[in-house]
Amino acid sequence: MKYSVSLITGDGIGPEQAACAKQILEAISDNSSTKFSIKEVEAGDAALKKHGKALPEFSVDAIKKSQACLKGPVGESAADVIIVLRRMFDLYANVRPARSYPNIPALSGKVDMVTVRENTEDVYLGWEFNADPNTVVALRITSEKASRRIAEYAFKTATARDGKRKVVAVHKANVMRKGDGLFAATCRDVARKYPKIQYSELYVDAAAMNLIRNPEDFDVIVTTNLFGDILSDEAAQVVGGLGMGPAANIGENYALFEPVHGAAFDIAGKNAANPSSILLSAKMMLEWLADRHGDRKAAQEGRRIEDAIVGLLKQNKKTKDIGGRLSMTQFADLVAKSMY
Repeated sequence: MKYSVSLITGDGIGPEQAACAKQILEAISDNSSTKFSIKEVEAGDAALKKHGKALPEFSVDAIKKSQACLKGPVGESAADVIIVLRRMFDLYANVRPARSYPNIPALSGKVDMVTVRENTEDVYLGWEFNADPNTVVALRITSEKASRRIAEYAFKTATARDGKRKVVAVHKANVMRKGDGLFAATCRDVARKYPKIQYSELYVDAAAMNLIRNPEDFDVIVTTNLFGDILSDEAAQVVGGLGMGPAANIGENYALFEPVHGAAFDIAGKNAANPSSILLSAKMMLEWLADRHGDRKAAQEGRRIEDAIVGLLKQNKKTKDIGGRLSMTQFADLVAKSMY
C-alpha cells in the first residue's frame, strides 16, 4: 500500500531529525511493498516568522489531506501547533513507550512500559484568568467521557502487549477529590470489563517515586494530561534520556507522531542530536497505519526500524548523547543500511 504522510519539519533540531525520518521512510519505499508519499509541512517558530502564523492554513490543509502526520520538535510556538492539532483532530490518547535498550545507561535493564495520557483536557486547555492583577486562576477540566475513553485505550493497550498485563491509574484523588475522583472512579469501572488485566492505582507522587525505585514493575500507566506529561518524561529519563523517546497522539480517525523532547536549539545545526526518537516515532506510525488498514507488511517495516536501532546499540554504535561517537546522519545512515 501507499500512504500519504505529512512531515512537519519543525524548529531547532527538527529539520535535521525530519530529514533522517524521511531518509528511513524513503528506504522503506525503495525496498518494500510499503510505499510513502511524503509532504513536508511548515509549522512552528520559523513558520510564524515567515508567514505570521505558527500553523498556517496551507499547512493545516496538507495535514488534513494526509493519512498520518510525523512531526519534528517545535520551539516556543509549540502550543500553537501541537495543542491546536490535538484539538482539531481530537487526538485524545497520548501514548509514550519507554523501554531499556542495550548499552544505554538506565536505572534498570528490564523496563518495558507505556504511559497512556489523556490528551484533550486538564489545565492544558489553557483556561487561565486574572482574578486580580496579582492572581491567576487556572481551570482544570475532567470529564467522564474523556476519562472513559482513555481508560479503554489503556486496557486495550495492555491486552495487546506482551508485557505484564497490568494497568495502573495515576491520580491525586486524595486532594483533587472531584476531578481526579471522577477519573479514578471511571478507570475502576472500565477495569471491571478486563478481568484478565491486573488493575491498581497510585497517587502521582508515589508513582513518580516508584518510577525511580522499581521502574521494571510498570506495564501500562493511564493518567491525566499534566501528570502524564511529567511522568512520561521521567520514564524516558529512567531508560536513558529523551533522545530515545517516541510518542503518538491518537484519535479515532487520525494520528500524529513525534519525539517527546523539544527543539534543542543549543545543538541545532551541529549534526549532534539523536534521531532515534523520531525514527521510533515513525515505527509507531507504521504500526498505527498497519492496524488501521489491516496491513501486516507495514507493521513489519516498522519493526525493521526498531530492530536496526537495537542492533546498532548492541554493537555500541551510538550518538554522542548516549555515550557514543556517531553524528546524527552517521547513525541514520547505519539504520538505513541495517534495515535491508
